[in-house]
Amino acid sequence: MLDATTRTGGSAAASPRAAATDLAAAVPTAAPTLALPSGATTGFAARCAGVLLSPWSRLSLLVVLLVSAASAVLLLEPQRLLTDGWPPQLGGAAAAAVYAVAYGVCTVAFVPRPLLNLAAGALFGSQLGLGAALGGTVLGAGLAFCLGRALGQDALRPLLRGRWLKAADHQLSRHGFRSMLAARLFPGIPFAASNYCAAVSRMGLPPFLLATALGSVPNTAAYVVAGARASTPTSPAFLIALACIAVPGLVGAAVAWRKRHRLRGL
Repeated sequence: MLDATTRTGGSAAASPRAAATDLAAAVPTAAPTLALPSGATTGFAARCAGVLLSPWSRLSLLVVLLVSAASAVLLLEPQRLLTDGWPPQLGGAAAAAVYAVAYGVCTVAFVPRPLLNLAAGALFGSQLGLGAALGGTVLGAGLAFCLGRALGQDALRPLLRGRWLKAADHQLSRHGFRSMLAARLFPGIPFAASNYCAAVSRMGLPPFLLATALGSVPNTAAYVVAGARASTPTSPAFLIALACIAVPGLVGAAVAWRKRHRLRGL
């Protein structure tokens, strides 16, 4: 009797367990989800970042920015300030500071500096106009240098293969301050071109800005005074400023003419 009862109780206790096992087998389980390995996702993101931050992508971004800035200047027509006048709510040093910022942005967009210098003299006079023009010159040069260094240097340095390009890069990299000072003093060298050439070279930013500030004083002052005295073209100040503009240009043309054979041999 005890053995039978034990066997009966054992079978009775085993029955619910078997039923639970059968029920669990009958319930369908969820299908396993397919997940990409974390390494594949990370690798794809790294490849996308590499393409976006590649030298040629950054150079393309620089070109787009410069073309957009030049187009915006053409559409906004900032030269209308000379005919319409500066906004009446600004005056004195505040107006000159705003003009210096606008001056710097316009030089990055390839607006000729002589026009901006003449406008500074016409709007603010000789002294305040000279301060605004010099401040805008240094600001515009610094903006162009930083843009060229961050977005264009890595892509353009491998292209410095010509003799002229290598010589210019060597001169700016080894003797940056005096080379840029001479470029600012020597007439005929485009302002924007010298900014981006210095950015592609290994020249440092502080000597670049210092050489720009010092070397731009004579030419900038001549144009600002000419703009301030444009209403009296026979005044001694206007004639002296005009001479300071014309004489360096003639000297530079004469030097280039004498050196033409040496330049052709390079």
